[in-house]
Amino acid sequence: MKLKERLDSDLKAAMKAKDELKLSTVRMLKSAINNGEISKKKVFTDEDVVSVISTSIKQRKDSIEQYTKGGRNELAAREEAEMKILLEYLPAQLNEEEVRALVVKAITETSGVSAKDMGKVMGRLMPSIKGKADSSLVSSIVKELLK
Repeated sequence: MKLKERLDSDLKAAMKAKDELKLSTVRMLKSAINNGEISKKKVFTDEDVVSVISTSIKQRKDSIEQYTKGGRNELAAREEAEMKILLEYLPAQLNEEEVRALVVKAITETSGVSAKDMGKVMGRLMPSIKGKADSSLVSSIVKELLK
């Protein structure tokens, strides 16, 4: 089942179950996908949808951090709950060891030796792990290994 079809069926299920949080989160996500399709003038594939979901998750993480700093724990908790719902739509996430192994492989393939080679390594790495790992984790591992 394609992601957009899964979102449609989950939206209907959330309506029937009167699950307000899931309903609003899925609606927000569908809206972001529709806006992206309109702005790029193309129908999104599952890969494009994963990209939109990843962006939404990153926004939630930033919001959680800001709300927590501001002492607005109830808003941070809502953002956390929305983020958990969004994570259900991403492919299985790679753990740190798996990411580290992929980074080492990419460094070897690109002959990376210093921080100047980070762009080459990230360019080689990101298409294969897009949506499967947090890009900030990947970036920090690459920086660590390219010292």
